[in-house]
Amino acid sequence: MGIRLLSVLLGAAKQILKMQSVSAVCQSNVPKGHIPVYVGETERKRFFVPISYLSHPLFVDLLDRAEEEFGFSQPIGGLTIPCKEEAFIYVTSRLHTS
Repeated sequence: MGIRLLSVLLGAAKQILKMQSVSAVCQSNVPKGHIPVYVGETERKRFFVPISYLSHPLFVDLLDRAEEEFGFSQPIGGLTIPCKEEAFIYVTSRLHTS
């Protein structure tokens, strides 16, 4: 399931990046090799994460949570992760140092 989920999420990530590259405004806002992610339980904040994080087990756990809560239909048109901002920052900081 994890490999299938990862390939589906990578496909979804590519679609999101393609949709954003259509708009010149959005294209200039997303750094190359990154994907925008919306994080938060009630109020969502936008972060950019390297695409390489999508295959890391800690990040896959966050993606599994997103699938459980939203399925593959994301509410605001981008990848939304339903966790506290502090928890997301902690996980991504661990990925950055490893």
